[in-house]
Amino acid sequence: MAVIAGDLSAGRRVYLVAEYLVLFFVTVAAFITFARGVSPIPFLVVLGAGALVYLLRQPAFDRQDLWRPQAIRTQLRPILTLWVIAWVAAIAGLLVYDSSLLFGLPRTQPVLWAVIMVAYPLFSAYPQELIFRAFLFQRYGRAFGPAGTIVASAASFGFAHIFFHNWFAVIASTVGGVLFALRYQRSRSLLTTTIEHGLYGILLFTVGLGQFVYHGG
Repeated sequence: MAVIAGDLSAGRRVYLVAEYLVLFFVTVAAFITFARGVSPIPFLVVLGAGALVYLLRQPAFDRQDLWRPQAIRTQLRPILTLWVIAWVAAIAGLLVYDSSLLFGLPRTQPVLWAVIMVAYPLFSAYPQELIFRAFLFQRYGRAFGPAGTIVASAASFGFAHIFFHNWFAVIASTVGGVLFALRYQRSRSLLTTTIEHGLYGILLFTVGLGQFVYHGG
């Protein structure tokens, strides 16, 4: 379903924007403040499940948006092209910043690396895509409009990564938030955006940048 602005009353739009700010900024700020050292993964899984239940209860939500595997065929080439560019940029950046970090996790903790390669797409990327893409687009899309929803998705996604207390996590996640939101808007396939999100998680933890987005680090 396309995101359309203009079919809401002014009062309803104000309410939805206020709700968005509370859920994605005030609540996240409270969690960051009072849950230092606590893994966010269980919360992501629970919130992702809640978002899924909400979506399945919405008559206007197209359940095909949760899957739509045929979208992968048209999106795979641009996804992989950007991913390869990101690999080159990440390696080049680490060679300048600190070459000792390059491929640090698979070199020093191969078992943990292998677990993350499997667990990250399932227990981190997918719940986040449910929350920051599918739920946010469905719930707040009419309040923000197409372009505004991209901004809202990226801003909230980047803000949530303040949890990791470094600017790389926030900036990289905000950029990723724009990319994933655009991908979801174009493909209407949560499967496609989850695959793309998972690929970037694999990149970060493999190339040597995982410490910036790892709660246990």
